[in-house]
Amino acid sequence: MLHGFRSFKSSANHVRHLRNRICTRGLTNEHCETSIQNGVGVLKFDTPGSKVNVLNEQFSKDCQEAFLALRDDPAASSIVMISGKPDCFIAGADIKMLAACQSKEETMALVQGGQAMMQQMEDCKKPLVAAISGSCMGGGLEVALACHYRIALDQKKTSLALPEVMLGLLPGSGGTQRLPPLIGLTNALPMMLTGAGKDAKKAKKLGLVDLVVKSLGPGVKEPSILSHEYLEKVAVDVARQLADGTLKKPSRTKSGMKGMAHNLPLYNSRVRNYVCKEAEKQVLKKTHGLYPAPIKIIDSVKAGLADPKTGYAREAGNFGDLAMTDESKALINIYFGKTQCEKNSYGKPERMPQNVAVLGAGLMGAGVATVSMDKFKKVILKDVSDTALSKGEDMVRDVFNKKVKRKKMTQFDADKAMSSLITETDYSAFKDVDIVIEAVFEDINLKHRIIKEVEANTPDHCIFASNTSALPITELAKLASALRTSSECTTSPLSLLCPFWRSSQQKPPARRPPQQQWKLV
Repeated sequence: MLHGFRSFKSSANHVRHLRNRICTRGLTNEHCETSIQNGVGVLKFDTPGSKVNVLNEQFSKDCQEAFLALRDDPAASSIVMISGKPDCFIAGADIKMLAACQSKEETMALVQGGQAMMQQMEDCKKPLVAAISGSCMGGGLEVALACHYRIALDQKKTSLALPEVMLGLLPGSGGTQRLPPLIGLTNALPMMLTGAGKDAKKAKKLGLVDLVVKSLGPGVKEPSILSHEYLEKVAVDVARQLADGTLKKPSRTKSGMKGMAHNLPLYNSRVRNYVCKEAEKQVLKKTHGLYPAPIKIIDSVKAGLADPKTGYAREAGNFGDLAMTDESKALINIYFGKTQCEKNSYGKPERMPQNVAVLGAGLMGAGVATVSMDKFKKVILKDVSDTALSKGEDMVRDVFNKKVKRKKMTQFDADKAMSSLITETDYSAFKDVDIVIEAVFEDINLKHRIIKEVEANTPDHCIFASNTSALPITELAKLASALRTSSECTTSPLSLLCPFWRSSQQKPPARRPPQQQWKLV
């Protein structure tokens, strides 16, 4: 379960140690709470009233205050940094705070403050352990990089990334300086230039984290809560062992052929310049020189590897330059627009949809069923014959088999997903269906007949969605009396970005009004 973790002499001693854990509370402010557990200082940050933690001015101030309190507390031999949210470590910097900066100098001052905070953490004499669960993005990963040891929970929502390039920016709190020496230049550049995330196992393989902890199954509490509590216990034990010397800090030096591939681009200027030049060529080929952020990232990395003393200043200056560009401002506006579109402006639903049915097991229907299987408890795939259903089920299974082959998911998760798929040739299983999505031939008479059949076999609250690309949803809805109707986005047949029509009435009339309210869901 644990990689690289020095286990206790026996499981009995482990259990006894956990039972005898001494915990005293310390400083508490708006975003942070500190405690001492068996001689280890635990800094738990948790933004109240929010699903995620973001690095804004007050959050950073509270975290720094809590960190300094534990750093100077003689009762704490080491420190663990962990989120109070099981699904989010730190989601990055507050974009609104960055967008509010009016000048390069103002932006640089903000970035330099973050760099100073990270440097304080890195210079801490006590072992500093980051316990990562959920999203660890941007500034959140830079916080983890400033720690001396990193532990990640192996769960679906754990992702480590530096996605600033997607906003036309670069990692500004030391990310361009700390990541290349840690995982190598050839691994660090793709992460920063694409913003791609790494799960716990891939991060361990890269050397981005030092230990992976497997998540726990259901018990007296939700699995996510149990796993998060277990992660904290493991992190405290690791921090204690680092402090008393029974566990050594991992060696960052590489040897052999892998060591040569890792070290040459870092310490040989000719090799480094060649790697960076090739990276620039690829960037310019894809962006045609219209996207300045990747070039600035490469420049910041080169400066830091050539002279670490000037690297942080170059990073801050480049960040300030990028923040004032039209490209960055446009990308940030797109981010705000996307976030606004994803918000639910209709309030809490009366009932959450649990089950979905897809009519038609062809390419469209099988694709819709596939992308629905991790969003609903039960997915029903219906067609007129067992032969058609068998082909559709094979298409769905093939998607998951490819993911298993590419190690995008485990065989267990693939089998679990497939277990939620039910194939039917009639409507006997439609009594508890919340949404029906039709993906049959573009024949209006056929679709009208299906609507009548669906209406006769589904509850009143059921929503009927059509994958039609040629027939108006209003024409299909003419025969519906109790169904809420919608039309799927026609730009991508396998997408569930559906513009749903919502009615304020409990039972919409047969003919739909010309004014339609559209919402991306």
